[in-house]
Amino acid sequence: EVYQALQTGVVDGTENPPSNFYTQKFYEVQKAMTQTQHGYLGYAVIVNQKFWDGLPADIRKTLDQAMVEATDFANKVAKKDNDDATEAVRKSGKCEVIALTPAERLAWKKAMVPVYKQAESRVPKALMDSVFKATGFDPAKL
Repeated sequence: EVYQALQTGVVDGTENPPSNFYTQKFYEVQKAMTQTQHGYLGYAVIVNQKFWDGLPADIRKTLDQAMVEATDFANKVAKKDNDDATEAVRKSGKCEVIALTPAERLAWKKAMVPVYKQAESRVPKALMDSVFKATGFDPAKL
């Protein structure tokens, strides 16, 4: 229904990673694709602490390593898929691909700082800090 909604003007745009944007052919009916790099599509392995602590240390170590390797592999595949899709959209000539300038990216980051503060009541600070550390992002330095 999204393709038709774009085609008929019911909606003006979508929010998708480039691979979805391309495979769903939204580039045929959407005028521009802005590369905001605002999201990360990841998957979490979640178990309760008691269960995790109950596993033998060697099993926990093996699982930790497997998750690191799987994440690295999946991220490389996703990057290639998204890079290939972006290039295909560009080559189609049907949709403008817009890359944000460093100043525009900084403006987006600054605009998000109040959202992080709002999330503090629902998301543990340690979790947010770990996300910031993993991404190399420090909202206090903006």
